[in-house]
Amino acid sequence: MFKKEIPIFFSIDDNYVPFFTVAAHSIMDNASKEYNYKFIILNDGLAKTSEEKLKKIEDENFKVEFVNVNEKIKSIENDLSFRLRDYYTNSIYYRIFIPSLFKNYDKALYLDADITVVDDISKLYFEDIGDNMLGVITDGVVNADERLVKYTKEVVGADEGMYFNSGILVMNLKKLREEKIEDKFVYLLGKYNFDTVAPDQDYLNFLCKGSLKYIHLGWDRMPVPDANFDDKDLHLIHYNMFQKPWKYDNVMYEEYFWKYAKKTEYYDDLMKIRTEYSDEQKKKDATAAEEMVQHALKIIDDRKSFAHVVDTKTLGGFSIK
Repeated sequence: MFKKEIPIFFSIDDNYVPFFTVAAHSIMDNASKEYNYKFIILNDGLAKTSEEKLKKIEDENFKVEFVNVNEKIKSIENDLSFRLRDYYTNSIYYRIFIPSLFKNYDKALYLDADITVVDDISKLYFEDIGDNMLGVITDGVVNADERLVKYTKEVVGADEGMYFNSGILVMNLKKLREEKIEDKFVYLLGKYNFDTVAPDQDYLNFLCKGSLKYIHLGWDRMPVPDANFDDKDLHLIHYNMFQKPWKYDNVMYEEYFWKYAKKTEYYDDLMKIRTEYSDEQKKKDATAAEEMVQHALKIIDDRKSFAHVVDTKTLGGFSIK
């Protein structure tokens, strides 16, 4: 009997194999058996041992495929790297190239690997996003900070409270191809290479504005307090930014992460990371978080930013001021 295949994209390197494996187990345990699924791992060259370990998770419904993106980005690699800060690598941009790399798909999911899924992932895939380019969830961390909201409004051009997180995306690949989002991204990158706080996320918020379907917050729930959120609506936990249960104690929703971590061969390694995560490392995290906010405020005063250079009203025709 034919089963529809649901493609789920991730971008990881060798260091992130353990966290992806936890995410994968959580997805597999809760997914409907009515469909087949393919984890497509975008990378810049995984070790053979990593690929062998990831292949072990395959079962009747889930397959794993590896795609090296190096050749695709070679011509713009220096531009991609120029604005990277802190822990970012070029892999954060890979999701932008999915539409052109995978013309055999018209719809797909893109997920960050620092997640735990506690519901059927096919529900997210089958969200009706109409003719919009993306199905998205607002960013609970960014939109809770007035200073960052100011940045998203004045620099990125997002409406207040509507800035979305690019770590969980329902992608209308057909529409993204039609709108030439990759071409527009490469053009802006080469011409301006804007200073940004969240590079890929800022570009997607800017380029896809007006063609977005907002999905319930429960599909990208971050471990930050929210009095208006009811846990009965919890579908996917995203341990975004520095709130990683493998680094800190008492992270919200950490019990779900450890539940699935125990199903992997990495449980002891993950526990060791948390045990050995030093006060000095935690201090660096706190410093980095504040530096990010201060950097955002600095960019607001820079006239070379999205909102000041590109005319969003005629973005379809890609008019440059």
